Formats: sequence, C-alpha cells, structure tokens
Amino acid sequence: MEQRPSEMRMIPIDQIETLNPRERNNRVFEEIVANIQTIGLKKPITVTSRRKQDGTEHYLLICGEGRVKAFRSLGETTIPALVVTVSDEDALIMNLTENIARRQYQPLEVLQGIERLHKQGYDKKIIATKTGLRPEYVHAILTLLRDGEERLLVAVAKGRIPITAAIMIANAGDDNKAVQVALQDAYESGDLRGQQLLQARRVIDSRQSMGRSMIPGPRHKRSDVTSSSLIRTYQKEVARQKMMVKKAEFAQQRLLFVTGALRQLLADENFTTLLRAEGLDTLPKYLAERVWPLGHAA
Repeated sequence: MEQRPSEMRMIPIDQIETLNPRERNNRVFEEIVANIQTIGLKKPITVTSRRKQDGTEHYLLICGEGRVKAFRSLGETTIPALVVTVSDEDALIMNLTENIARRQYQPLEVLQGIERLHKQGYDKKIIATKTGLRPEYVHAILTLLRDGEERLLVAVAKGRIPITAAIMIANAGDDNKAVQVALQDAYESGDLRGQQLLQARRVIDSRQSMGRSMIPGPRHKRSDVTSSSLIRTYQKEVARQKMMVKKAEFAQQRLLFVTGALRQLLADENFTTLLRAEGLDTLPKYLAERVWPLGHAA
C-alpha cells in the first residue's frame, strides 16, 4: 500500500465525510468529549483529500470518527488533521486496520470491514495480508456471511465460540443429527471446551428453533445477510433484551410491594377473620412462600 508524505493542517469539520460510520457507546463518547474539554485533542484525526466535481475540496475520514463527533458536539468548526494521500481502497484498508488495532474495537466492525474489502474485489489472501487476520478466518467469515448464519456470526464476533466450531456447525446444515456430530467432533478436537461448549449449545438450540437469522419471522434456509444488517439486527436484539430486563425488574418491584402489603394485612387478626369468613384464607404457594419466607402460617 503506497502512502505519500502526509501534512498536518486544520480542516473544516463540515467538509469531512465518514468513510466507515459505526455506532458508538454513549458512555465512551461522553468520555471522549470530557477528555477533549479537559486536556484538548491529544491525537489528530487522519483523512485523505478529494476534489468534488465543482473543484471544492472535501475529506474522507480514515481515523477519528469519535473525535470528529466530539468536536462537532462542542461547537467547533475546525479540527487538527493529518492529511495523507492514498486511494479509496487503501483508505478503507487503513480504517479497518486501525479499528482492529484498537484495544476495544467492536467485533462486528471487523465483519463489516471484511465484507467491504471483499466487495472491493480483494480475495481472502489479500484481505488477510492487509489486515493481519488469518486467511482461514477471513474465508470462514465470508462463508458464514454468504450463508446467512447470523447467530453463528454474532457468537464468533463476541468470542463465545471459535470460528472453526461455527463452520463445523454451519456445514452440518439443519440436520439435527449432523449438528450433534459436529458438536461432538468440535469437543473431541479441543475446539469447544468448558463455557464455550455451553455457549455453542445455546446457539445451536436458538438456530434450530428460530432459524439462522436473528430477525423474527419465517425460517429460511438461506438469507441475503450483510454485515450492516447483522449489526442492526444485533443492536435491536440487545435493545430487546435490555427492555426485557427492565420489565422483569419492574415486575419484581411490584411483587415485593404486594408481598409486603399482604404481610402487613395478614398480621391483622380482624382482616384474617374476614378472609376466613369469605373462604379466602389461602394463598397460591408461590405467593405464600414470599409472604412467609420461613414457612410460618398466618
């Protein structure tokens, strides 16, 4: 990848085009903004310059999307930038490589980068060479994307199961017996052990009951999945699970309120006498165990 000499300059924020936009955790973004407010920008962003048809200059953002958003949120109109001269393809590769090199990169972004490089015409060996990823890993990711294996892709990206085990499961198709054989082979080969074996079992159960896609709906043997749609689906699934947790917490609070109120009411002899007279002096076992946790009767 040829890269000509770079130049440091202040550039207008409104002339920056994000090359590979990504979602950012709100807490992380707030930390970036706070750091810039406190100590300023420690590292300039990296861009490459382009000319529009009307001759005006704009910039493709290679590295520093969070810093650009932070500057924009602070009302700044310009930002320090390292301007390099590279091709569109090399800019994309630099962006992907920078994301992979970050300590806390988002795993699904790597899938997106691999897919985009593949669409640019690079084969698995070239992608592996340019990004530092193993050719086997790149090939496996492209295979899972092609086959619409969303659940397996998310499990691999989040480090729940190794890519080798995911490929073995995917190759088994929808045949339950073949999937079980693949799971056993992965265990015997050492690819799946301990917690990863449990995670694989959960992914397989979800894959068999709800299909390869994480989008609710009719099951399909194959689907045209892209890394972008996978990221959106994964984000929706995370949001759904967070909402379920909130509902569970709310239900738990309501239950604690009800059991507390019942405990106070049942301590009143007049109230319990009235219940007995009406034939309402028993509680469901589940509720009774919470009203009297030690098993005492009213």
